[in-house]
Amino acid sequence: MRLGVLDVGSNTVHLLVVDAHRGARPIPMASEKSVLRLMRYLEPDGAISEAGVLAIVDAVAAAAAAADRAGFDELLAFATSAIREAANGEAVLDRVADETGVRLSVLSGEEEAHLTFLAVRRWYGWSADRILVFDIGGGSLELVHGLDEVPDVARSLPLGAGRSTIEFLPDDPPSPAQVDRLRAHARAVIADAIAPFRALPSPDHVVGSSKTIRSLARLAGTVEEGVGSSDRSVLSRRGLDDWTPRLAKIPADARPALPGITADRTFQIVAGAVVLSEAMRAFDVDELEVSPWALREGLILRRLDLLS
Repeated sequence: MRLGVLDVGSNTVHLLVVDAHRGARPIPMASEKSVLRLMRYLEPDGAISEAGVLAIVDAVAAAAAAADRAGFDELLAFATSAIREAANGEAVLDRVADETGVRLSVLSGEEEAHLTFLAVRRWYGWSADRILVFDIGGGSLELVHGLDEVPDVARSLPLGAGRSTIEFLPDDPPSPAQVDRLRAHARAVIADAIAPFRALPSPDHVVGSSKTIRSLARLAGTVEEGVGSSDRSVLSRRGLDDWTPRLAKIPADARPALPGITADRTFQIVAGAVVLSEAMRAFDVDELEVSPWALREGLILRRLDLLS
């Protein structure tokens, strides 16, 4: 069957259309992306502004048109933390449905964590044993650890790269003091959430997923050669910490000249680097592997599992 997955996140609206069936890996057929950076549209009361709502409607309409052109049997349309936590989130969902015909489902932070973990588990397979996953979106950081396809512990923290940029790094480029404040905040938030993970056995693999982590790995990581498509992208904390202060000194509009830093991530990549560094530090992780699969693939896999 042909599935469309429409992800309305805190940073982008991304459509992925795949051909898929049970027992096979999804094959991408079409993609459409709009950069939103929804956090910049938040009002003091936590509502998404009129300009932000219009941007969401326009992006969803464009994605729906792209899905129609590609053809699909089913469209899985969902929203994550930016709309989930907005004071006018329900009204935004209703307006999107009225003006585009697309009804967005809202994933909880825990659902995001579980679906991302499912995707990573399927990518690495059962031989990977215990996996600890870090996933950094625009609005939240997911921490997930488990042995099976359902994780033992899953936490979603308000430490997304976009959110952290808006709240702590208002200047471009940010000042060292701003970066230090974000680092201290991230350290405190993660410390409050880490206790349940301490009770679990040590992971056999530590994996990072999401576009932010993939971008940082291209910039500061290495590729370990394998056979065919089995090459592994690896990001060390040492390499990440070496690059972070250099990234923070470069204006956002100049960062896309660096390897791996795309225009849709350039404004929030410093915050993502700081948050990831603190997560790795809290879990005493020296390096992580990078998964190409994350939330969207998890949704596809869960839907395929439900086919009779």
